[in-house]
Order: sequence, then C-alpha cells, then structure tokens
Amino acid sequence: MDRNSVIGLLLIAAILIGFSIFNQPSQKQLEEERRRRDSIHLVEMHRVAELEAQTQKNTVSEVSENNAVSDFFNFQPTQTVVADSLQEMNQISDSLLINAKAPIEETVVLENEKIRLTLSTRGGGIKSVQLKDYLRFNGDPLYLFETEDESRFNLDLFNRNSIRLSTEDQIFIPIRTDDGKAVIMRLQSGEGQYIDFVYTLPTDEYMMNFDVRVVGMRNGLHPESLQNFRMNWEQKVRQQEKGRTFENRFSRIHYKFDRQDVKRLSETKNETVELSDPVRWFAFKSQFFTSTVIGERPFNNTILTSNLLQDPNYLKSYKAEVWAPATIDANEDLVSAGFNFYFGPVHFNTLRAYDAGVASDERLKLEELVFLGYRWLSWINKWFVIPLFDYLLSLGWGMGLIIFIMTLIVKIVVSPLTYKSFMSTAKMRVLRPQVQELEKKYPGQDREMMMKRQQATMELYNRVGANPMSGCLPMLIQMPVLISLFFFFPSAIELRQQSFLWASDLSSYDDLISWSANIPLITRFLGNHISIFCVLMTITNVLYMRHTMAGADTGQQALPGMKHMPIFMSVFMFFFLNSYPAGLNYYYFLSTLFTVIIMFIIKKSVDEKKILAQLEANKNKPKKKSGFMARLAEAQKLQEQQARERAKAATKGRR
Repeated sequence: MDRNSVIGLLLIAAILIGFSIFNQPSQKQLEEERRRRDSIHLVEMHRVAELEAQTQKNTVSEVSENNAVSDFFNFQPTQTVVADSLQEMNQISDSLLINAKAPIEETVVLENEKIRLTLSTRGGGIKSVQLKDYLRFNGDPLYLFETEDESRFNLDLFNRNSIRLSTEDQIFIPIRTDDGKAVIMRLQSGEGQYIDFVYTLPTDEYMMNFDVRVVGMRNGLHPESLQNFRMNWEQKVRQQEKGRTFENRFSRIHYKFDRQDVKRLSETKNETVELSDPVRWFAFKSQFFTSTVIGERPFNNTILTSNLLQDPNYLKSYKAEVWAPATIDANEDLVSAGFNFYFGPVHFNTLRAYDAGVASDERLKLEELVFLGYRWLSWINKWFVIPLFDYLLSLGWGMGLIIFIMTLIVKIVVSPLTYKSFMSTAKMRVLRPQVQELEKKYPGQDREMMMKRQQATMELYNRVGANPMSGCLPMLIQMPVLISLFFFFPSAIELRQQSFLWASDLSSYDDLISWSANIPLITRFLGNHISIFCVLMTITNVLYMRHTMAGADTGQQALPGMKHMPIFMSVFMFFFLNSYPAGLNYYYFLSTLFTVIIMFIIKKSVDEKKILAQLEANKNKPKKKSGFMARLAEAQKLQEQQARERAKAATKGRR
C-alpha cells in the first residue's frame, strides 16, 4: 500500500472518531431517552393488561350468555342493584357454576301417523317438521323445515332488573311422558326454578298443543313479563312444487284479528306490518302447506314480516314477533301461556273441521287459508263446487274422470242459460235479412243516417219482441261459476301429484314439451315449456268463438277488427294459462268442448223457420216497450234531436 493510501485511511478514521465524539449524547439526553423507553414499556404493559381483561370479560360474557338462566333465576326482588361493574362481574361468574355441567345438544322425536317433529335441546324449539303423507315434487320427503337455518324459535323474558333471558341458545333437558304423546323441554337452574316447553301431539292430528310454563320465578319477573311473553318465530319457506313462479303467487303470511276477518300480506313484495289490535293466529303459508301459530288468548301486539328470496331452494322468508298474554297462578308460583301449532296441508275440510261446534264469534276460520276467490263469489266454491268435488272423490274414481264428470254436471246446471242465450242469438239471426234492408234504406256513415238506421233497427226488434241484450244476460250469470272454478283448481290440494294422461301432476303445468335454453320473449311469457292441455283449450276455444261470431251476425255493421277478436283473446289466454295447473286447463278444454256439443244439440232441435214465423206474428200484436227498450228509444230520439239542432246551428253560422 503506498503512502497516499495510508494517509487517506488515517484521515477517514480520524474524521469518524471525531464525529462520534462530537455527536455523543449528553447526560441530560441520556436521561430523557431512558424516560421515553420506560413510558413506552408502561404503555405496552397497560395495553396488554387491557387485552387480557377484555379477553377474560368476553369469555365470561360468552359463558354467562349460555348460562344466563342461572343469574336470571338467582335474582331476588329484595336484592339491591350492584353499581360496581367488577362486583357485578364476580356475581355473574359465581352463578355460572350452577349450569357448569349442562348436557350437550341432542334431538328428540315426537310423531304420530301424520307428522314427525324433531325437537332440539338447544333452545327447546322445533328443529324440523315432516309431513308423512306428502312428498316434494321431486319425490323427496316433504319437510316444512329441517335445519337450524330454516327455522328459529325464541322466548324472551325479563326480570325486575331488566336482565333479558333468551331461550334460543340455552340447553334444555328433555322429559318424555309415559304415553309418548308429549315431550317436556325443561330449562332448569336451582331448586324449583325452571322453564318448561310442553309439546303434546294427539294421535292422527296435524294440530298440536304447546304450553310455556315458567315456574318458581313469579316474584322475580318484570311486570311486563308477568303480563306478556315475547315470542319470536322465523321460517324460510321451501319450494315444494314444480312451478316456482306459480307457487310464489299462493305463498303469503295470513293472520286473523280476534273475532274479525282473515287478512294477508302481499305475495309479490317485501312487507312488514305492526298490528296493535288483538290477533288470534298467524300462518306461514306456501301454496299447499302451512305452519300456523294459534294463541290460546289473542296476541296483544304482533309484528309480521315477509321477504322474497332469490335462493333457488326457498321462496320467502317469514318472521313473526308476538306478545302473548300470560296467566298467573300465585298458588303454584306459575306464569304460563298456551298455544296451538298447526303443521299440515292447506285443505279446506281439514281446516274447517276445527270450528265444528264452536260459536260463530269464536271460530278460527282456518279454512280461509284456502284461497277460493273474492268474497262475493267464494260462496259458490264453498257450497257448490267443493261438496260436489268431495262427493265425486268419495267414489274412488281417478282424478281425470272426476274433473270430467264435474265439468259435465256444471254445464248441465247452466244449460238453461245456454239455451236462452242461443234463442236470443237465433232471433237476431233470422231477422238479419230485414236488418240488411234497413242498411240499404239508410246507407252512409254520416251521423244522421247512422242514427236513423239504428232507430229503425230498434223499432224492428221492439215490434217482433226481440231483445238484443237478452243473450248477454245468461252469459253474465254463468260468469261467477266460471270464475269460481278458476280459483278452485289452483287451491285444491287433492289435485297435487295426481296424474292423468301425459300430466304427471294436475296441480301444476304439464310439460310434455319443454326445453332448457333461454328463448327471447318465448321463455319470458311461456316459461320453458308448452302445456298440451292449454294448447287443446286454445284450439277448441278459437274454433268455438269463430263459429259463435259467425252465427251471431245480425246484419249490422261491426267495428273493424272484431272478427279477429276471438283469435286474439284465445292466444292471450294461452300465454296467460300456460303456467297454470293442468287440471284447470283440462277443465277449460272440457267446458268449451261440452258447450260446443250442447250448442250443436240445441241447434238441431230448434227450427229457425218457426222462430221467424213467431216473430212475424208478433208484429200484429200490440207491443209495449220494455223499460230498457223504451229508454234506449228515448235516448236515440234525444241524440237525433240534438244532432238536428247542431246541424241547424252550423248552417246558420255559415250564412
């Protein structure tokens, strides 16, 4: 190494040593740095202590939540409220030892010939409900709900210190009765202090009893809990039928005010209602099945919520929060409330039977869950259609034959009205040549000629005793029956999974022709299928309407496009009814076919020459105008007079 390199290294070393000596901290700076490190250490220790305290608090809170019943039951009304939080925490910790050996969650089965219930010791509620006599559309066992995610039940109580006890996460102890028809789910802490959920399932019944009994804590309950138990029930409604869209239309929450009518929430939107008036029961309903909660005494306050779901397995989510009146028995230190659960089919006769022998103002009216149409026409289904259907069903025939016979009977019952309508149309038809003569006598489309032509036509009808409106009245009288059956078939659970010809389920659409691809417009309006019964109904209806319109030609000029109206309406009904039950479309097909046959028989038995001769003979008889015809003639004269006055005024104005 040369001399210059050595000198350079020595200079660098000298500079570094000098810089280190120059920058060495003073004693004062060293003291400040030591104090800063000590402060950081103290802060860190404090933070660790807080984290440990919070962890301990959370642990105690979680355990105390699961065993809150112990602290709840150990409360005495003579105790003072402890203000110090640490002392309160110690009290809670001590109380946890009572339920330290609580059993793990298990399930208990309660069943009869119709339903199978699974009760869970966690929360003491019903975990699953299976209806034994029914299957889902795909053949699986039918459960109203089966998992914890599908149903939740909770009872809330409050003591005088406003401490809340929620039963949902508490572990109950199951107790079976000797006869096996009842199970008691008991939540116990301390001697003589417990909550019982008592489930009693009668033989061969869908309706079960449910009692809530709070024993040994009457003096410790908050006044509000002495008056009302707050109960929460939630359920997701499973898709049970093949046609999800159609099933959704009939899935809704129903509820009945005490001694009043049954109401329902919307089936097409999310909705929440808060009801302050007493409610006797509420029902979580799908198209054919329901979970219904009935209070032994009407609920004082009720909050009902219905939400639409996009989940492919579920239709809607229902929620109910109710305040159920409690009964106090001071002698037994007991506070209780009674309920009934109905888990079963929405079947008219089954539901109606629960009101047998009950006073009219006390009836449950559960049969209103079966939607039979608007109130002004539902009586047709209740007193005519359903009794007829039940009688045919009792004969043991197949469902296709039953619908066939029922349709035939309905058409025979209304056949006198059909005959009257045909005769009115026949009179108009035989008078057609005379009406055409009036068309020639008063040609043109100006207002005055049209009014004269119309007035002359009305005078002709009046002289011969024909009323153009008499054919419409019989048709209008038949409409309530047709509309009633439109509501009956989608609500008749008897049609569910009953097959006929190519239709495997008459309560849903028949999809002999179906596809999986999304076809624009077609899929939107028809779905991914074509109902063969709907096609047959449409073709039959088009042919019938075309024949009827041709036979009803009176010679008067019709509005443009009217001759195409039957085709338009039939095509519209095809798109509208394609997703409706096959049983309904089968009925409409048969109804139209029977109408054609009846009209053919009537036509063959009626001599139109005799009708014309009778009408001509009526011209020589003094004829008093009917009220309708007189008003119509008077209105025409008034219109004609007003038209003449307007014409004169217009002529004078031009002059």
